[in-house]
Amino acid sequence: MDLQVVTSQSKLTFKLTDSALVVVDGESPELTVPHHHVLASNYDDEDHLMHVSYLIDKKNRKQGTSLELVKVTGTVQNEVQAFEWAEKLMNAVYEGYGIQRSRRLRVLVNPHGGLKKGASVFSRFVEPIFRAAGCQLHITHTMHNGHAHDIAKDLATNYDVVVTVSGDGLIHEVLNGFAEHADPLKAFSIPVAPIPTGSGNGLALNLLGAENGFDVTVAALNVIKGQPMKVDLFSFIQGDKRSISFMSQSLGLMADLDIGTEHLRWMGDTRFVVGLLRGIIQFRACPVQLSYKAAENDKRKMAESVSLHRKKPRPVNGTSPATSGGDTAETLPPLKFQPDDNEGWTTFDEPLLYVYAGKGPFVGRDYMAFPVSLPDDGLIDVMAMPLSSRKDVIAGMAGAEKGDSYWLPKLHYIKAHAYRVKPLKKKGHLSVDGEMYPFEEFQVEVHQCLGTLLSPYGHYAVDFSPHPPSNKKHNPSDGKKDANRSIATI
Repeated sequence: MDLQVVTSQSKLTFKLTDSALVVVDGESPELTVPHHHVLASNYDDEDHLMHVSYLIDKKNRKQGTSLELVKVTGTVQNEVQAFEWAEKLMNAVYEGYGIQRSRRLRVLVNPHGGLKKGASVFSRFVEPIFRAAGCQLHITHTMHNGHAHDIAKDLATNYDVVVTVSGDGLIHEVLNGFAEHADPLKAFSIPVAPIPTGSGNGLALNLLGAENGFDVTVAALNVIKGQPMKVDLFSFIQGDKRSISFMSQSLGLMADLDIGTEHLRWMGDTRFVVGLLRGIIQFRACPVQLSYKAAENDKRKMAESVSLHRKKPRPVNGTSPATSGGDTAETLPPLKFQPDDNEGWTTFDEPLLYVYAGKGPFVGRDYMAFPVSLPDDGLIDVMAMPLSSRKDVIAGMAGAEKGDSYWLPKLHYIKAHAYRVKPLKKKGHLSVDGEMYPFEEFQVEVHQCLGTLLSPYGHYAVDFSPHPPSNKKHNPSDGKKDANRSIATI
């Protein structure tokens, strides 16, 4: 069933197919809008006007956005047909894909993060898309550090999505607020979706891919049409304090290029390159002892496994097994590994340049640090780079955006159930999800599927080859030989 709409400028014909909305105006080529890009259609019987909104691809990416909002308003000849057509379209583009209409969004805008453009970017590009889709908005501009944490701690659990307009720091606050919620497991079941306006935007890169990880219009569409994806979260234990981490923990060179460049946030993600170059020049050892509970350390096996995993169809749903029923509030999962438990732990004994551990392949646009990371495998990917030479570090920079550094023979890469770090000196940098933490002893363990994100795909949007690049020599046994020389099992 086609629908003709007469606007102030032209006469349009809308045709609905199994996969798209086709728009014909008689003067220009047909415009094909995929179902995924259709936001809303309704006939208003008060003003007797038909309203249709959708997103189209821009001819060029001005302001780093690739999608443009189109809103069509006009008259129709048959009112009954208009009602029926509008509902048919909405059923096709929402219910047909198992997507809820008119989501209730709790939006947290950080006007001070990254390049300090979060508020203007949201009002100019993002909010109009949300409103065109009929979303219900509750918007707060955060006023100070910890504001998002306080909101999340007392958040009503009837929201469909928590939207963060900032970098990764605001997500860290929200998740730690959830951990202090009266019903933390129910809070963690609310999907979190980032609108990337920070410096690194690691989570958005992992959800949307390298090409779209900084694109706020694609991120806005994910808020409207993305589906819940369960992800692992980490307990970061330092002394008597337990924090939640969702992305990474770093020490040594990798922490220096993050925390040591806070004053350069005006540069965007270029600041990380500056920090890396400065770190290579200084080339300081990372004074820590690393221990871990290993699950796998064969690089080829991990790469082949993640390749097969990402090719499989992935069901997406937002129901956590821990919150499947009942009205009783449940607490956070208990810790499995105690600090005084040394059975089955493995310890590095040689000096290190850095330790980097996390979840999600990308930590920045130019660095796929954890290419074999999976959202829900119940493991944390841990990298340890021995203090070798500047030449080795520089060699690892080539192809870093594609994950090529993973194959460096000298880089130890482990999938672990948990790990712990003991500083050997008093001074150093420790970064957790990009936030500075005290340089003190800590332990990290994984909570499988504790968190919920929104995803267009049901898996990380990352393309990583299961084979080493042809210009890099790699012998799978090299890493094992190095490990045997440098590791002692307790």
